[in-house]
Amino acid sequence: MKQGFLLLPILLFFLSSCQNEKKQVELQAGDLLFQNLDCGDLCEAIETVTEGVDGKDFSHCAMVIEHEGELKVIEAIGSGVQITSIEDFYVRSGDSLETRNITVGRMKDASQDLIEGASNFALSKLGEPYDQVYLLDNGAWYCSELIYESFKAANQGKEVFQLAPMTFKNPQTEEYFPAWLEYYQELGVPIPEGEAGLNPGSISRSNHLKILPET
Repeated sequence: MKQGFLLLPILLFFLSSCQNEKKQVELQAGDLLFQNLDCGDLCEAIETVTEGVDGKDFSHCAMVIEHEGELKVIEAIGSGVQITSIEDFYVRSGDSLETRNITVGRMKDASQDLIEGASNFALSKLGEPYDQVYLLDNGAWYCSELIYESFKAANQGKEVFQLAPMTFKNPQTEEYFPAWLEYYQELGVPIPEGEAGLNPGSISRSNHLKILPET
């Protein structure tokens, strides 16, 4: 009887480990990674205005590319467009073998042909500055804008992901989030309310993506 009790937790651990392995996704070039940065009030404001796929909260997104023979992540973050190791990207979200906070979106078959062109476009922007104002076509890039323009360029100038009027207001109060008021006041520029744009949540819900692992 005692031996049976000892075997039970071992068996449960084994089953749990197998389930975790099944949940892991083998990344490939073109995969989009969606992340909750937990960066404070601004990230919370981004997550509040647009819900991500399956009700998840996302404040950042990036693309997996093949670079110098390895899979890397290209992203617009910090000072600008940069390449990050997959390990560092996942660690940023507190991911481990047991905890999987990153959501992976893979282009559906009909859009797979766009991946090489999208990767090349994103790489051509390497080192260009981060778009602190969040406006299109201003020579700087925010995370979801880089993804949007990369796939648009690969698709002969036709949209893959959809733009929508941006809002910086709390949907419950219709008032600007205080964090955005302070942010744009420090920049000394108007809040681009209603301007065309997009965010990680809206991209994650695109019908061009399948979310992995599929169930």
